[in-house]
Amino acid sequence: AVGGISDRMATFLQGLVHCPRKSARQIRPLSLLYSSEQQHACTKHGTKIASSKVSPISCYWRTGDPVFHASLISRSFAARSRGSFSGFKCTTVCTSVGAPADFAKMTASMKVQQLRELMADSSVAVDAYIIPSEDAHLSEYVADCFSRRVYISGFTGSAGIVAVTKDQALLWTDGRYFLQAENQLDSSCWTLMRAGIPGTPSLADWLAQYLPEGARIGVDPMVLSLALAKQIKAKIETKKQQLVPIPENLVDKVWGDERPPAPQSVAFEHPVQYAGLTVQQKVASIREQIVEAGADVLAVTALDEIAWLLNMRGADVPYNPVLICFAIVTPDNLYLYVDSSKVEGIRPIWGTLVTLRPYEAFIDDVSKIASSGKRFLIDPAKSTLAIVNAVPAEQVIEKPSPVVQAKAIKNDAELNGMRQAHIRDGVALAKFLCWLEGTVASDRQITEVEVAEHLEAYRREQTGFVSPSFPTIAGSGANGAIIHYQAEPSSCAVLSTNELFLLDSGAQYRDGTTDVTRTLHFGSPSQRQRECFTRVLKGHISLATAVFPNGITGWAVDILARRSLWSVGLDYRHGTGHGVGAFLNVHEGPQSISQRPIDVPLVPGMVVSNEPGYYEDGSFGIRIENLIIVRKAETPNNFGNVGYLGFETLTLVPIQRKMIDLSILNPEEAAWIDSYHRAVLDTIGPFLSGQELAWLRDACAPLGAGVGVGAGQANAAAGVAA
Repeated sequence: AVGGISDRMATFLQGLVHCPRKSARQIRPLSLLYSSEQQHACTKHGTKIASSKVSPISCYWRTGDPVFHASLISRSFAARSRGSFSGFKCTTVCTSVGAPADFAKMTASMKVQQLRELMADSSVAVDAYIIPSEDAHLSEYVADCFSRRVYISGFTGSAGIVAVTKDQALLWTDGRYFLQAENQLDSSCWTLMRAGIPGTPSLADWLAQYLPEGARIGVDPMVLSLALAKQIKAKIETKKQQLVPIPENLVDKVWGDERPPAPQSVAFEHPVQYAGLTVQQKVASIREQIVEAGADVLAVTALDEIAWLLNMRGADVPYNPVLICFAIVTPDNLYLYVDSSKVEGIRPIWGTLVTLRPYEAFIDDVSKIASSGKRFLIDPAKSTLAIVNAVPAEQVIEKPSPVVQAKAIKNDAELNGMRQAHIRDGVALAKFLCWLEGTVASDRQITEVEVAEHLEAYRREQTGFVSPSFPTIAGSGANGAIIHYQAEPSSCAVLSTNELFLLDSGAQYRDGTTDVTRTLHFGSPSQRQRECFTRVLKGHISLATAVFPNGITGWAVDILARRSLWSVGLDYRHGTGHGVGAFLNVHEGPQSISQRPIDVPLVPGMVVSNEPGYYEDGSFGIRIENLIIVRKAETPNNFGNVGYLGFETLTLVPIQRKMIDLSILNPEEAAWIDSYHRAVLDTIGPFLSGQELAWLRDACAPLGAGVGVGAGQANAAAGVAA
């Protein structure tokens, strides 16, 4: 027995639990942990199996299928029948967090209370504690062991920040996650702060306004960015409040032994055929730019920057092919702070260029190098408070890291890899969509979770596939209105011929990264849905066909994607485009296309997404996303001799024609759609055959060919299609 649970009980928990929706999956061995509530928790991929120590035992568990609550009546596990076990009564419990609501609320309150006790300890004595989403590398996606904000709040969205005081617990997140946060936060102890909405104060403003004069605000300096620290300090100084660095993360102390271990993936080479440049070439260029910035040393903390610089990839962070490490570039050395066993196989490509150091030695080494008088180039958006605190202020040169721009501007090899990856991804999507439409039409029930699983299976058939590039967003009906919706086996919807279906997914291939969104209807869409879809499509086309002078930033062209929606009083609460890495993070900077005035010009070689949308809460969501490359445009004139730019579309996936209201399109827009579909068919078609090729030909047929459009609309489009 382990902690009082018999071998037979453990065998039962690891056994096959019947799922009424689908065939049960293999369950991996479960580890038993012990918590302060005298509960046992078995963790499988971050979900819990908990049971009280006393008999009768109440068990909660998940198998990747619906959650069941089983009350132990007898200790006989000899028989198992459909939906019930000898001695057990099983009932399905569907909640958005994958656990019974009362259990989720208890654990949320417990965690916050334990955190408050630590805050009140005399060795800490803070009035508030800030918990960012990021890790010590300021990553968007973090390893499980660094998911502190998720652990303490229960909110799993990729963006958000928490402040806990003596009597309040607040989570700030943006419009992409409002509905998700409402579903996942325990309202008995958490308050959702809707960032960007008029009347909602920022974190810094709230701290200054609601905390008393002289309040102490605790932070872990290893995970708080310099940029955010400056914002907070600027606001709280007026009330003589202070930001207090606390060396040991308080959430880690609450987490205790249940905290997952650090990932231990092994690094592998990103070969020059895909990288385009050797490590030696990249480092030499970066060193020149460090000198040009007036500095001696560059501390690199962002995982994708280090991966790019050293032509190395890993699997320490879900969906991002990176390794957890730090780097310091000096005039005559490059120090890599990492577990040496993780990089043994890749060291030959570095030669004598790289010196390995323990991961934990990074901050101490920053301080030692600074003590010699070296000037540090520090990117305030990429550096933490701990790094800045280790370097005297007069030795800090605050400028963007040169690695950021070098990584964002893809070379010819990287762009070619991105194009090839998108061809294979288009093949996978065509096969998948052919299967999906046929499956739904056959009246077979298929859930949102199953959609993601089948899509990944089709992508795995493609050469060079590594992993998804982010968790697939598969939202049917009202779930599609949750911008970054995550389907859970316990609560996911079944696809229907009566609702819209939004599918946002991507993949990591050895030569490139993909990200594509399509919105589909498997029956007859309403006129309202078609109008909204078409206006989103008009915005997508407007951006895809834009031509603009060198020096223009993303926020200057964002209006092109919103104009049609704005003309009828509609809009969306997210950016229009984000940067994308080359077999790296699916979200990368510094470029973006959004309403935020980010002063970063779009430069040839950058890859960004083009993804306008529209969402009606409780009803449906629409988004159309392709990836596009910034490239030089050929224009008949060149005013000011500045040069002009445009976009090349990478993504090769049909846009569902039945969703298009042709009466809203102009001739140029209709021509663009037909041209795009010809490119999809010509490029993807040679890799398909049989039913899948027939499906693609139909999906790429000219507008007006009679797929869900009225006769009048078909006649209006006939000239354009010709």
